[in-house]
Amino acid sequence: MREPTGSYNRPSDEELKKRLTARQYDVMCNNGTEAPYSSEYWDSDAEGIYVNAVTGEPLFTSYDKFSSGCGWPSFSKPIDEASIREKNDTSHGMVRTEVRSTGGDFHLGHVFTDGPEERGGLRYCINGAAIRFIPREDIEVEGYSYLLPYLKSREREAENKK
Repeated sequence: MREPTGSYNRPSDEELKKRLTARQYDVMCNNGTEAPYSSEYWDSDAEGIYVNAVTGEPLFTSYDKFSSGCGWPSFSKPIDEASIREKNDTSHGMVRTEVRSTGGDFHLGHVFTDGPEERGGLRYCINGAAIRFIPREDIEVEGYSYLLPYLKSREREAENKK
């Protein structure tokens, strides 16, 4: 599924501080969490893909996004399991599973087992500050044309579930 369009490596901390907003830097580099309902993506239903805000690594599709009512963008699965890694998180007196990007090792959010059963039962609760949305009509221009056949298969899956 992966067709490298460049490096997904982590830039220097100096470069990150120049490129990211304070909120993005806190979320992605310091394992922060944005406030619920504060992201432009939490309730978006636009068609396209979500990529790592720094590296551009493809992470999720709009077909796997669902309304969870939690205030953060929620997805049932990543585009490619290899694009994320999970890590045990015991911060804040809780036991959770943190989701990090493989490319760049950035904090994205957490994954929970309370997602829709018909979609596999997982809820990837992702900070909007850690992702960038690419609308379907811009996918080719942005260099992700290799994902178009995948999006079409996901579109068929979504239609079959209705």
